[in-house]
Amino acid sequence: MDLFEKIRANRGPIGQHAKESHGYFTFPKLEGEIGPHMVFRGKKRLNWSLNNYLGLANHPEVRKADADAAAQYGFALPMGARMMSGNSNQHEQLEAELSAFVQKEDTILCNFGYQAMVSAIDCLVDRHDVIVYDAESHACILDGVRLHMGKRYVFAHNDIESCEKQLQRATKLVENTGGAILVITEGVFGMSGNQGKLKEIVALKKKYKFRLFVDDAHGIGTMGATGGGTGQAQGCQDGIDIYVGTFAKSFALIGGFISSDEQVVEYLRYNMRSQIFAKALPMPLVVGALKRIELMRTQPQLKDKLWEITNALQSGLKEAGFNIGTTNSPVTPVYMNGSIPESTNLILDLRENYDIFCSMVVYPVVPKGVIILRLIPTAVHTLEDVKYTIDAFSKIYHKLTSGQYMSEKIAAI
Repeated sequence: MDLFEKIRANRGPIGQHAKESHGYFTFPKLEGEIGPHMVFRGKKRLNWSLNNYLGLANHPEVRKADADAAAQYGFALPMGARMMSGNSNQHEQLEAELSAFVQKEDTILCNFGYQAMVSAIDCLVDRHDVIVYDAESHACILDGVRLHMGKRYVFAHNDIESCEKQLQRATKLVENTGGAILVITEGVFGMSGNQGKLKEIVALKKKYKFRLFVDDAHGIGTMGATGGGTGQAQGCQDGIDIYVGTFAKSFALIGGFISSDEQVVEYLRYNMRSQIFAKALPMPLVVGALKRIELMRTQPQLKDKLWEITNALQSGLKEAGFNIGTTNSPVTPVYMNGSIPESTNLILDLRENYDIFCSMVVYPVVPKGVIILRLIPTAVHTLEDVKYTIDAFSKIYHKLTSGQYMSEKIAAI
């Protein structure tokens, strides 16, 4: 079959609905200043779907630092990969400050958090090694695992008994191959909002020999006493051997980093192909990240405000009778039951008649009949935003359970 004919015949589970959903349910355009109130299709909406946990996107000091750095350096500098011609004092300063922030010996910057996960997994293990990973791991972990030429065993989500069972299998295998074991999980799972059981996994090191690799995209800046991440929050940061963070969430930026022992980071620096052969992070992004980490250290009230909004939102939803699952992080999923047509009408109603924009998750990401409305609170939301949202959710939930979303189209649209 011709390659293009094959693509035309199979558009993918989500892509098959592209014509109907593009621009509204998928690839929507939110316009205006980044914040809790943005414009969607010409109308201002209350926005719960943005990666700006600490409100740094429009913090005046951040905006000034970004603008000054862009004016001073432009986005072409440094012109080249770090190893060849793209290193700078600012890149090394950021790596040092990140190392101190997450309590690790050394750090390597990466162009994207997603790329950091995929590339590091590919670089660290060979065909003799075994990967043991959580079943609900993010796509970047799954893509990295797929590159692995050796064995990989998956354990049930946050199930320590299942994790130990897979460690037993992995241990038997590496006794014959002479390989090593790498356990991979997340600090905060971005869909459910629950924390990975890092402390319990670290405790398994007393019985099994392995290294722990943690993707803490949603944990850096939001979790722990100083925002140092989920390992800090659980008191087991020392037990995390390889820590990966992104700039795409709390930092409201682009880029990522990997922190670990000095020798491990040096190994990655000289062997991770995605960084050896890729242009370094542009200087404005590096300088911008330095300003952001400075504010994380010096303005703890930003994280405090995030948690004030988070606690108000989650407690309010539970008091109103909503199921928010097992979240113990700012990520706030609201679980409902309904078909895909019902979920479509629900979102239309929520956006057009209540002016609330949030992410909707349905099959095939979750089982058929499940609807998740995912809310991401930030330090720049208000308690009034929280109250309005809970009131609106109560109204749409009543419509859902009374069958009002069963029709093909809502009359008010």
